[in-house]
Amino acid sequence: MRWNKPIRSLALAGVLTAAATGVATSAVAADISGAGATFPYPIYAKWADAYKKQTGNALNYQSIGSGGGIKQIQAKTVTFGASDMPLKAEELKKFDMIQFPTVIGGDVPVVNLEGIKSGDLKLDGPTLADIFLGKIAKWDDPAIKKLNPQVKLPSQAIVVVHRSDGSGTTFIFTDYLSKVSPAWKEKVGASTAVEWPAGIGAKGNEGVAGNVIQTKGSIGYVEYAYAKQNKMTSVQMINKDGKTVAPNAQAFQAAAANANWEKSDGYYVILTDQPGASSWPIAGATFILMYKQPQDPAAAAEALKFFDWAYKSGGKMAEELDYVLMPEKVVSQIKKTWSETIKSTDGKPLYHSMM
Repeated sequence: MRWNKPIRSLALAGVLTAAATGVATSAVAADISGAGATFPYPIYAKWADAYKKQTGNALNYQSIGSGGGIKQIQAKTVTFGASDMPLKAEELKKFDMIQFPTVIGGDVPVVNLEGIKSGDLKLDGPTLADIFLGKIAKWDDPAIKKLNPQVKLPSQAIVVVHRSDGSGTTFIFTDYLSKVSPAWKEKVGASTAVEWPAGIGAKGNEGVAGNVIQTKGSIGYVEYAYAKQNKMTSVQMINKDGKTVAPNAQAFQAAAANANWEKSDGYYVILTDQPGASSWPIAGATFILMYKQPQDPAAAAEALKFFDWAYKSGGKMAEELDYVLMPEKVVSQIKKTWSETIKSTDGKPLYHSMM
């Protein structure tokens, strides 16, 4: 499956109609609407399709980038927002929202170089940062050749492709570069949107994937599912322990192994540059944002049912796309958070465990 054009939304099996009162009935389901991160779009699409087939209920999710997702939920135009950059506790408190992680994945550098296959090329963090800073401008630069003495590198200009929209994928990527490169941290920093020193911009993971596929000599970064489904050439990375690792679910899981979700404040956990011989260095979780007292309680309750189902029944589908599901004890904690914090206007919990 090739995604040459940005996928802007999924509306699998139509839009659900809400009851006029805003309260779900046995005959009419609420409209589940979400918007935000492109990072989890492949798995949300797969889950939504399966969920529709099992329950008859549909999800309308717009893949517009984390920045857009945060704006949409703040404006209360969707049931939930989605972001790969978690909000800090003070931001959640300001908007009276909660957030919870759904899956873990990895940002992957991808290239378009003739004769180079996935795994042929390896980079370390400082070299990757220098490429995106524009300091390394040709593929046969000594810094790249030193890391790849057995690879025939072309004397070809490097075309950097980056995100043009506000993006949690960009947050994960730039957070990693800020940890491994003092120059990157000083000049660019980490955020969902940065002032890129070099390259061309594209919208969404889909847009970056499409540009790299079409541009010889290019390098970009995408969530791994996009690289996998588009059969793109991925780069191996040298991690914090000095080990060369390939992007896959096991490497993403290794990066998440030391995460202390239970003690985090509002599930605020960053997984970049984690220790461990098997850890993928550019890993991250993706998050859902919801109001504690939703404007449409019926839709919020339906959304929680969907994510409850995804945690219980979506594991195999996530694995097929090399996402990693949250550990069971974290899922139990998330469900407890739902039942304790997300309530209707009369104070009644919208979530009751479907265990």
